[in-house]
Amino acid sequence: MFSRRRPSDAEIRAFIGAQAQLPFSYAEVGATRGELPAGYTVDHNRVALGRGHAAFERAVSALRRWQMFAIANVELCWPDAPIAVRTTVAILASAAGLWSINACRIVYLVDEAGPGTRRYGFAYGTLPAHAVRGEERFVVEWVSATDEVTYDLLAFSRPASRLLTWGRPLLRRAQRDFARRSLASMRRATAALTD
Repeated sequence: MFSRRRPSDAEIRAFIGAQAQLPFSYAEVGATRGELPAGYTVDHNRVALGRGHAAFERAVSALRRWQMFAIANVELCWPDAPIAVRTTVAILASAAGLWSINACRIVYLVDEAGPGTRRYGFAYGTLPAHAVRGEERFVVEWVSATDEVTYDLLAFSRPASRLLTWGRPLLRRAQRDFARRSLASMRRATAALTD
């Protein structure tokens, strides 16, 4: 959904409520858990956040507060939304005087404590009122062998409309820019929690 003005909070809440009742806009729900489906563009980005158990706990805290969306011209509606299966959120973005609002729903959670590795995060999938179709996974991981804590961002997507297929170069630029800024935001959020 595109607009020349920022939607009001009431409009955003109504939008989320309506989208929450709809099915996902793609068939491969949950595919970021394993083999990614053919026919989609895949983006996989990762950044180091620190070392040790304390850094992992700071990263988990940042993820729970949706800090990966604390970037200019992007607003998660709403940052107090619980990290829980079926939670529906909207991502509000602005560029060149236009506003877009896109709906996603949490598909699954990640909370694993295996031998030598801890992982926490979730994946959400697109709903009908989203510019693309696909899924995105946000995970923080601590590997005890290296003591490294990382933030991993994995997504598969394709344009949801013919218009966006024609504008694919701009869409791809926006997706790469979001990934870069999301990684930087998680680094800032995790570092800020040490102060």
